[in-house]
Amino acid sequence: MTSTGGDESTGSTLAEIALQAHVSVSTVSKVLHNRSDVSSKTRTKVQRLLEQHGYRAGGSRPADPALPHGGLIDFVINELDSPWAVELIRGAEETLHDVGMGLVVSATHGRSRLARQWLDSLATRPTRGAILVVPELTPAQHQELRRLSLPFALVAPVDEPAPGVPWVGATNWPGGLAATRHLTELGHRRIAVISGPERRLTSRARVGGYRSALEEAGIAYDEELVRYGDFTHGLAHRHALDLLRLPDRPTAIFAGSDHQALGTYRAAASLGLRIPEDLSVVGFDDLPFADWVTPRLTTVRTPLAEMTALAARMVLQLIAGESPPTTRVEVATELIVRESTA
Repeated sequence: MTSTGGDESTGSTLAEIALQAHVSVSTVSKVLHNRSDVSSKTRTKVQRLLEQHGYRAGGSRPADPALPHGGLIDFVINELDSPWAVELIRGAEETLHDVGMGLVVSATHGRSRLARQWLDSLATRPTRGAILVVPELTPAQHQELRRLSLPFALVAPVDEPAPGVPWVGATNWPGGLAATRHLTELGHRRIAVISGPERRLTSRARVGGYRSALEEAGIAYDEELVRYGDFTHGLAHRHALDLLRLPDRPTAIFAGSDHQALGTYRAAASLGLRIPEDLSVVGFDDLPFADWVTPRLTTVRTPLAEMTALAARMVLQLIAGESPPTTRVEVATELIVRESTA
């Protein structure tokens, strides 16, 4: 994984310790507060890192004069009704809680009017910064944030932001490469992909990794097998039905999100196809339900909570008058192989 780096003498957030230990922020928090539901091996590794960074048992640590204490941080996201949103909010909340700051969550539902209302409301509360998980930040919104002198960081932006704008993303191209390479190594030659909106950087990057894996395996890229959707299960279900009704249907589908993978499961079932016997499916994100569905979903893990934890750390540094060591952070994805591929 990629971290923001920085001088250890200024203290490390739980998110940074989690990155070093290759565990979730919640696991670090459990160890810090003496929770029992952590394996002894993981506990020992995390405790060693906590001690190195000045934490003590029970959740206390020496005061860090470089970090601001108290106040509110705004968290703006397009939609709230998904496990994806819950994971993103969790990472930011845990990091800010550790420095005594509160989180105000707003949803724009993809409407510019609501985004405008959020900006207008900033003057009515003591907001000290913002974490923005929105499809895109318009020039007018960016200008307004600058006018208000409000520190902010973007998470998973549509396109790469302008130089100097702090943002956190994931390694989507390598994720698409790993997912498709897994399928080619299993022997699949007809592999389709259902991704998110074509204009989004994450969607294009995942399809780019898919295409590179096909070329690596000597498989011709076929535009008939490439579909763009909206990362939800509904449109993915329709795309999957179209793909699986082709005369030479794909034997595997790489879905650009776990929700799209669920839509693919539903389409396969309606056509009497079994997963993975008749169709292999790979998702993206590794949301909690990926380990609950039947068969358990092979997917690319995106450390969503860690991404917003890093964004929160950037905002805290800006509030403290510091410059983040880097304004661009891409957190590593990882292929998790389960039972939906064969």
